Order: sequence, then C-alpha cells, then structure tokens
Amino acid sequence: MSDTAGFLLIFSGPSGSGKDTVLQEILKRDDKTVVSISMTTREPRPNEVDGRDYYFVTKEEFEKHIENDEMLEWAKYDENYYGTPKAPVMKWIDEGKTVVLEIEVQGADKIRQKYPDVRSMFLMPPSIHVLEERLRARHTNTEEDIQRRLEAAKGEISRANDYDYIIVNNRLEDAVEDAIEIIFRHRRHIRENDSIDEFYYGHQYKDEVEYVNEVARVLPPVEDFSERGLK
Repeated sequence: MSDTAGFLLIFSGPSGSGKDTVLQEILKRDDKTVVSISMTTREPRPNEVDGRDYYFVTKEEFEKHIENDEMLEWAKYDENYYGTPKAPVMKWIDEGKTVVLEIEVQGADKIRQKYPDVRSMFLMPPSIHVLEERLRARHTNTEEDIQRRLEAAKGEISRANDYDYIIVNNRLEDAVEDAIEIIFRHRRHIRENDSIDEFYYGHQYKDEVEYVNEVARVLPPVEDFSERGLK
C-alpha cells in the first residue's frame, strides 16, 4: 500500500462552464487538492500577485525553462508565453497532493503525451443555451466576445469524450460533489494499489453527450455517487 496518493488531474471546460467556481469549492472542502500555478511572460494585471495568480517571468527566463525541459506544457499567445512549471507540480505529487491543471484541450493533449496516466475531467454546461446565458450575465463581454466564446465552446465540447470524466454543471452542489467523489476514489485506489493505471470510476456521460440550443437539459448519470467521505 502506498504511503502517499498524489496524482495529476486535468480540469477543462469552456468559458462559462463554471470551472473557477467548482475548483474553489473543491479547495474549500479538500486540503489535499491544490491547483497548479501557471507561468507567464505577460505583465501582471491590477490585484494579481506573483506566486499566487501566476509566476511572472521575463521572456528570457521562460525560454530557459523550456530549454531545460522544466515545463509540463507551454504555449505562446499574442507574443506572450504561458505554461505550467514542472518542479512545484512534482513536489506536490510527492507530498501526496492531487494537483489540478486547469488548462484548455490543446494543453491537455500535450500533458497526456508526456504523462499517459494523468486523469482528466471536463466540466460541461447543461446546454449551449445556458452557456450563452451565463456569458451574457457577466456583463463584461462584447457581443463579438460572446459569439467567439460560444464558437470556441462548441469546439471544446466536441473533445469532451477524450476525458476520463464528464461532469455537467447544472446544479453547482452536485457538480462539486461528483468531482470530489472522483478525486477521493482515485486517491483511495492509489493507496491500495500503488498505481493509478487502468482505474476508471465510471464516466457520467462517456458514450454520448447531446446538446440542444433551445432547451436546457442534462442527461441522467449512469453512476450513483452514493459513497461519500472517501478521503
């Protein structure tokens, strides 16, 4: 039996699916889960703190990390680098933490290539209609931004079945409990088997995810998440 049960968990979903809210609730309830901090070369925004929101570095420093194979994944957008530094993630895993990488689907592909035993969750809105309502409710996006995000969301949703678990965020409490349940079951499995390989606790919606634009609906889960408190 393993003394620690650390593992890497990808967490993805389209803008407006509620990723940040769900993650914050998970962190409140489980002190063994942490969210990795990304590194970037862009300038800090107001109220952003180095080491809390991002690791802010120069372009030269970031490129040195790439050259030394010190990044789990990285990409370049609008002349700025973004990526996940390897050292803090591996340190947390060695300490038995569940390390969440909140990344988009392209970044997830890169992580899977390097770490085939990584586990992954995709957070789904109940429908495109609801997703659009959530984006408009923010009152921070232009119409052009909303349409761009909706188109991007459709592309991301088409990749949902690449993930081990799909959680539909229709009711926040249910989405949080399902995510925590999956984390606890993986953690217990690693303790008992010394490995995370070939362990899958169901797929809420593995085979088919259907969306309608007019009416919000959620497909019924195929698993009954009835066992709680599996820390």
